[in-house]
Amino acid sequence: MTKREQQMIRPEEAWREEREGKEPEQTGEEELREQEEKIRYMTTAPVRRLVCRLAVPTIISMLITSFYNMVDTFFVGRLNASATGAVGVVFSVMAFIQALGFFFGHGSGNYISRRLGAGEYEKASVMAATGFVYAFLGGLIIAAGGLLCLRPLSLILGSTPTILPYTMDYLRIILFGAPFMTTSLVLNNQLRFQGSAAYAMVGIVTGAAVNIVLDPLFIFTLHMGVAGAALATVISQIISFLLLVLQSRKGGNIVIRLKHFCPSFYYVKEIIRGGLPSLCRQGLASVSVTFLNHAAGVYGDAAIAGMSIVSRITMFANSALIGFGQGFQPVCGMNYGAGKMKRVREAFFFCVKYATVFLLILSVGGFIAARGMVSLFVKGNPQVVEVGTLALRLQILAFPLGAWIVMCNMMLQSIGRAVRASIVAAGRQGLFFLPLILILPRFFGLTGVQMCQSIADIGTLLLSLPLGIGVLNEMKRAEE
Repeated sequence: MTKREQQMIRPEEAWREEREGKEPEQTGEEELREQEEKIRYMTTAPVRRLVCRLAVPTIISMLITSFYNMVDTFFVGRLNASATGAVGVVFSVMAFIQALGFFFGHGSGNYISRRLGAGEYEKASVMAATGFVYAFLGGLIIAAGGLLCLRPLSLILGSTPTILPYTMDYLRIILFGAPFMTTSLVLNNQLRFQGSAAYAMVGIVTGAAVNIVLDPLFIFTLHMGVAGAALATVISQIISFLLLVLQSRKGGNIVIRLKHFCPSFYYVKEIIRGGLPSLCRQGLASVSVTFLNHAAGVYGDAAIAGMSIVSRITMFANSALIGFGQGFQPVCGMNYGAGKMKRVREAFFFCVKYATVFLLILSVGGFIAARGMVSLFVKGNPQVVEVGTLALRLQILAFPLGAWIVMCNMMLQSIGRAVRASIVAAGRQGLFFLPLILILPRFFGLTGVQMCQSIADIGTLLLSLPLGIGVLNEMKRAEE
């Protein structure tokens, strides 16, 4: 067999033979037995009960993560509108850091899930280390580049002259935490895709609790202002990172072994295949926040602050939906890898049905309580409350559409349909939102800014329906 043929069939071994002249270390017997038992459970347990069992810890993780993002806005909102606006401006950078983390986390996690379903444990182990190392290096690059261009970057993100000093104080510290943010997301997602959402939850929840405690201490007691909020966030991310490393060594999960890192094109390609939809979704979210800040900035700091508050509230509401979908993803990936298409379809329709009902209830309650929710995040500024209330009510109207959009995107991504998944992922924050945020304010002023997201959601639903239905029909034919 030629060297090229070896690389095509088992690229990680061919690369390691070239580097070390020996085969990779085999998985220990006990670890292998625990992994086999977990895969057997994931591919035979009743689907509905399995999804719910995995979804509970991921929903808790997502809600608490979103909650502590809201805590920053809540405490900084006690300072002034410019400080609140700065948190909203820097959110686009944090969204990009998260995009990179989700790219490597979902890219490696989706592959790991399918390989475990097919019983290929060695390849899963190599991918776990590879995704981890690439994410840490990516975080270092973001940190170095951002710190070197701190002021111009702050202006590009949409800072007004009054917001700029707060933005630079907040962003400077956040960038130092970028490598830990990206790798924490990789570890979190790899654990989830192995069916160990509860282990992932421990790291995320603990970090969130630390952030909630440190925020008021640093901002008010130590008089650090927005810099204190950033420092609390970075410390909490480092703690989450350390805990997730420990959690990956328990419960039959794949242990991160740096010697298994394999920079072959095969693994890079698989990460791109599984992670590109997340990069599109999260990366475009970063871009869209920047455009949103520029569009709202025309109407003053109050408009930026109001839209920033709405972004955090809607993110919190959507986090429950995303957490439910994350409970679906390992079920989808492992059963698809095992060739059990009926279980994949059953899990998908179960999630869409109950997520739609939940979002309908949430929409009604949120529409009624919109003003009160926005008022929680701002002190003595009725203009911010007015901007935020209308924007929140308009966005809430489209909430129920997210059930199909999110589950469709997660299904396509989990089974390796990268192109379709990327198109759906790009729809909400990119293909529809970006043109709308450039066009609607010209005709409707600030109201145009406030209505953009709802119209973008309608467009994304219409786009995702044929893409998802086509794949579901393919799986139905495969069952027969």
